[in-house]
Amino acid sequence: MLPSLSRPLIRSVLLHPSARLARPRAWAQTRRFSLGAVRREEHPSPHPVSKQDAALPDQCGSGDRRGHSGTFSSSPALDAALTALMGIGIAFVGGIVYYSWYKKNVLDKIETAFKGGYDPALELAVHAKRAAETRQFSEAIDELEIEDGPWTQHLRRKEQDILDRIIHGAETGHYFMLLGCKGAGKTTMILDAMQANQADGVAMCDAHPDLEVFRLRLGKALNYEYSEDTQAGLFQRRDPREGGPGLDVERVMNKLEKVALRVAKRTGKPLVLVINNVHYFTNDDAGKNMLLQLQQRAESWAASGILTLVFSSDDFWPFFVLRKNASRMHVLTIYDLSADEAQGACQRMRYYTKLPMPSQDTLEEATSIVGGRLAYLNRISRSRDMVEMARHMLAVEKGWLLSQIGLIDDCDDDVMDEQKWSSCSWLLLREFVKIRQEDERLRDEQIAAGEDLSPHSRDLPLPAIPYHRCRQIMTRADFLEDLDRANIVSIDVNHDVRPDSMLILQAAREVVEEDGFDDLLDSVRARIDEIESLHRTRELTFKDVDSGDRIRLTVDKGGARLIQD
Repeated sequence: MLPSLSRPLIRSVLLHPSARLARPRAWAQTRRFSLGAVRREEHPSPHPVSKQDAALPDQCGSGDRRGHSGTFSSSPALDAALTALMGIGIAFVGGIVYYSWYKKNVLDKIETAFKGGYDPALELAVHAKRAAETRQFSEAIDELEIEDGPWTQHLRRKEQDILDRIIHGAETGHYFMLLGCKGAGKTTMILDAMQANQADGVAMCDAHPDLEVFRLRLGKALNYEYSEDTQAGLFQRRDPREGGPGLDVERVMNKLEKVALRVAKRTGKPLVLVINNVHYFTNDDAGKNMLLQLQQRAESWAASGILTLVFSSDDFWPFFVLRKNASRMHVLTIYDLSADEAQGACQRMRYYTKLPMPSQDTLEEATSIVGGRLAYLNRISRSRDMVEMARHMLAVEKGWLLSQIGLIDDCDDDVMDEQKWSSCSWLLLREFVKIRQEDERLRDEQIAAGEDLSPHSRDLPLPAIPYHRCRQIMTRADFLEDLDRANIVSIDVNHDVRPDSMLILQAAREVVEEDGFDDLLDSVRARIDEIESLHRTRELTFKDVDSGDRIRLTVDKGGARLIQD
């Protein structure tokens, strides 16, 4: 218990403004006042104190600071240690709280990527549309009086219903592979299905040959930063990008799985992730490993029904890679439109361009040149002269085809490999042309005989040859993949090979039907055989042989023996 006089004195010292504003050293000295010193100041002794006696109170005060329970002084080292420990403890607890919040925020951001209206691919697709144009197009469609279900600006194909069920999460237990030629309408149908529900529960990402770029695109589609936006660099032991794109994709898949589980529990339907244009992955070990990594997740997610993965490809080789380990994969092949569907699509697209409607003969002639490829139909429908544009496209396609596989008569041995590929390709294209000519001859005979053919019978599809038969025709087994990658032929899920488009078939037909084509093809193949024969021929050179010398050469199973006379 402090004396009654010392309490006001200590309170005045501690609470005085000058004391609060004093330097830390002066404040520490004020705290080290002992009770004995305070008493001495309150009751000064009238007698002088000697030096020996004056040292006693200091020693007592020092001993009192070390052991007396009433003192409130502490050493500077202890103060520093306590401050450091408290700082470390606060940083540790704060780090735990930050990490917990950051992990939860990452899952919330990924879940936001699947909410309606977020998808960046859908935003780009619908950005160019105008409300007035959409209303004007709807009025034009009403004038056509076509009752084939809901129609949008794009043509609604028969595969659209299946894609709507897939994109809207109605198909569970499987993942899907979309196969089709470039420009057949795969991405358009996917975007139309996403637009129907404002991309609710759907995310879409495009593949890329560089896996680092694909990593960034996947992160953008899923609203994931790969831990690059974290502020916990003090506790980070390794660089998040040190493991490469494969490890980063695995990280985002782990996060996506957690989000898919809690969304499936709440909504009862799976999320949908679309990997578009997977043929952009390089056909090497890195690209195949990325496909297999995605396929493993697709298999497990399809089995649990929490997420549906959709692959889209223009080429056939990704299907070869995925088919090896596929057990829950369904394949959907997107073909070109028939002749009647192509003409209807041109009419609809023509209405949208505000150009005058062409006659039926013009539509038939233009569509017979370009076929039922939506990309080509869109181009000719926006042209003022549809037939002229179709012929121009055919000339361009023919020039491109000849630049890729053009034949060179009496070629040099430096281009032998390229001419070998070209000659084998023309063997296959010539067979397609022969099948087309035979189909037209049979159709014309039926029409001449007075048979009533249905519109489907009048419409001749693209000629198809089985994959194994194409290998026999080309006499090579390794050229079909290159032709598919160059968009010269296309391969479907039934392993049927067709020309990539009607334009390719028409261009090849013009080349094949030219005078002297068969002779040129035979000449190139003969030249290739001659060059290969020269490469297989060994020359013997004899030195120091005089006029009149005779050389006798004997060849048997043991090799050649030379006897010089």
